[in-house]
Amino acid sequence: MSETPWHTVTIRVPFANTKHATIAMQVIDVDSELQKDAVKRTLTVDGNDLVASFATSTVRLARLTTNGFLENVDLVARTIGEFGEDSERKQVISK
Repeated sequence: MSETPWHTVTIRVPFANTKHATIAMQVIDVDSELQKDAVKRTLTVDGNDLVASFATSTVRLARLTTNGFLENVDLVARTIGEFGEDSERKQVISK
């Protein structure tokens, strides 16, 4: 009986700074994968980059997991842009 090969995907997402990458990692890491036996996820910060590595039991799960991750990254990045430190400075300057 042969072991099922795992499909791996690694994504590097650049942020403006290490703090923003760390915030994104902490926010996304709160939600665990729904199929823990079929999807393994590792999140790390490397400089200003959020690095996500996925190992999945099927190509379909790799696609779904990647899509879900990128949707979360988009939401976090837009939230940081709207409410982050730079946003606070813009409000003070415009007053």
